[in-house]
Amino acid sequence: MVARRRVVVRGEVQGVGFRWACAREAQALGLHGWVRNRPDGAVEAVAEGDPEAVEQLVAWARRGPSHAHVSAAEVTTEEPEGLPDFRIVD
Repeated sequence: MVARRRVVVRGEVQGVGFRWACAREAQALGLHGWVRNRPDGAVEAVAEGDPEAVEQLVAWARRGPSHAHVSAAEVTTEEPEGLPDFRIVD
């Protein structure tokens, strides 16, 4: 079974290495998807893979890396698309 979640993280999350840390975490969990900075100052990530691993990444995103200050995380369940890997996108 494959799960997919979209997470929009708000707070002090740009310019603190959030995308790079998220990509490392997702790759370590064996997930596929992407992460990007949004024009509104949020960071958005999509993760697909083992349901437990996806939930671990969602839990990580609610905290973020050490220099981030997450004030909110909106999580949406979506249908998996079969993404090939996990990457940082613009």
